[in-house]
Amino acid sequence: MSDHKIIFTGPVGAGKSTAIRSLSDIAPVSTDERASDITRHRKDQTTVAMDYGVLKLDGGETVHLYGTPGQERFDFMWDILTHGGIGLILLINNARPAPFSDLHFFLSAFDRFIDRTALAIGVTQTDVAHRPTLEDYYRELPAKFINTPIFEVDARERHDVVILVESLLFSLDQCLEA
Repeated sequence: MSDHKIIFTGPVGAGKSTAIRSLSDIAPVSTDERASDITRHRKDQTTVAMDYGVLKLDGGETVHLYGTPGQERFDFMWDILTHGGIGLILLINNARPAPFSDLHFFLSAFDRFIDRTALAIGVTQTDVAHRPTLEDYYRELPAKFINTPIFEVDARERHDVVILVESLLFSLDQCLEA
């Protein structure tokens, strides 16, 4: 049996806390507090340190799920949370005004971590905003991320989040075999 650690990141409102809640086999630990800045116009509560959950795999392995705060002012937590991680799941809210800016910001912020691990991208809120499309996201990716899996994800649906995690784990398997 072994333990692994996957990090969920993305902007405020992308679905990180919801995805971990949907996926976790334990009651998740959350550090949500009342939003006190511009975030309060989007939602009442926001993550200020991390979310934590556990996914137990069939083979006895455990995947620890850590969600980062989405606000840049809490970016000091990002390095702390990525330590020992095996991969990154980036959630992008398609209904935000500039989802490509969010994409590039988080790819840049986590660039060193992604370089030594793996990445999968989930696009949320596609039922609210139909554009950009997944094809647009693929075109927008920098060349070094061209093989990154991208999925439409409803963070409330365990099945959607499982597919995203499985794609990340498969990417890691490919890296190990190469």
